[in-house]
Amino acid sequence: MLKILLLTVVLVGIVFLLFSIKIIINKNAKFPSGKIGGNRELNKRGIHCPQTQDKVERKKARVHHVHY
Repeated sequence: MLKILLLTVVLVGIVFLLFSIKIIINKNAKFPSGKIGGNRELNKRGIHCPQTQDKVERKKARVHHVHY
């Protein structure tokens, strides 16, 4: 059990180190975004983060409920 935990920690450390080296070497590189808003394919399909979708729906609701 301890061997598996130690192996996991070492592997995660190696991956993190490799990502860090990539960012240090390549000046324009940055960590990949884990957010939906940073994913072009999801945005093309109209899928946005829940906060953005909520904002859009609230704006639509205000426009439809305004009576003059």
